[in-house]
Amino acid sequence: MKRLRIGLPPLAQLSVDSQVAFAWLERGAVVSEGHERLARLGKGRQAVECFLHPRDSVITSLELPPLPAAKTAAAVACAAQALILGPVEQMHVAHGPRESDGCVQVGWVSTAELERLGQVLAQAQLKLRGVYPAPYALPVGAAALDDGYLLTRDSPQQGTVHPLGGQALDLPPMNASQRWAGAVPAWGLHARLRQGPSGGWGRALGCIALAAAIWALGLNLYAARKVEEGQRLKALMSQQVRQAFPELPVVLNPLQQARQQLMARQNGAAADPAQRFSGLLQLVGTHLPFMVGSVNALTFEQGRLHLELLADSRNPAAQGDWQAALAQAGFAATRDDHGWSIAPAQATQKSGADDE
Repeated sequence: MKRLRIGLPPLAQLSVDSQVAFAWLERGAVVSEGHERLARLGKGRQAVECFLHPRDSVITSLELPPLPAAKTAAAVACAAQALILGPVEQMHVAHGPRESDGCVQVGWVSTAELERLGQVLAQAQLKLRGVYPAPYALPVGAAALDDGYLLTRDSPQQGTVHPLGGQALDLPPMNASQRWAGAVPAWGLHARLRQGPSGGWGRALGCIALAAAIWALGLNLYAARKVEEGQRLKALMSQQVRQAFPELPVVLNPLQQARQQLMARQNGAAADPAQRFSGLLQLVGTHLPFMVGSVNALTFEQGRLHLELLADSRNPAAQGDWQAALAQAGFAATRDDHGWSIAPAQATQKSGADDE
């Protein structure tokens, strides 16, 4: 995958029409280089690594004892106050990791100029990958001259910028593969850079939209689960109402119909005889299968179903699941000399009390 690197002019002079040096790298090697307007480099919405002009590359090295990360940052900020000429609040300070010799590389740049860089890159439709001082475009151990400054790359994390003034140095020429092929350090000056005035809002709105979508999906799943539980509960209630009140032809509203049937029984109101007869007959056929082929005659009067059995029919066990099923439906069965009587449990209890 190709990477684009550009060498920036002084940030105070930067615009989308600025002429910049650039290089394309592939697998760490330079495949092309040249000079071009910043706006033309952004035609493909490329991600770019920016290297500051030597004039803006203010870096130094500090010796610090081994400290936790938070205390290292505090020590660097304290030391930078003594080194920066002007209000430290107007500068963005960054530092690299502490190396084995105890040195920590520190750099700073104007916050206003850094924000302006982000705006210009956004106008040129370039995506920022990182901002680094000028020496970090070089490989380790290399040196180069750039606009009257000597750049050296001392280690992966350290570099230096020396203003030469009128001095002349006899340095061997450096080809493009060396000038742009250095590995970037583990630190840079882009940590808090916002690219364009609306970039932060766009990301924030995107996060809000994502959170709203996740919330809506969770709410729909929760509602679907509750609907399924409600349907299952309604089916269970309908089944229980059918068992308790077999005279009901259809169960549409289990709770309301159960209340009505209980109120009717408590008030002693008789239901439609035809409905009660068909309901009792269905109940007996479902829960008393041993009656099949044993009934000689049946009569239904006053809500009580009497089954007269054949002389050679067998009697069921005194206790069994069929009696529990009848009790759950609100009925009870009693045995006499001629057969069985099935009636509402309250009527059966009242009859037994009267006999006593």
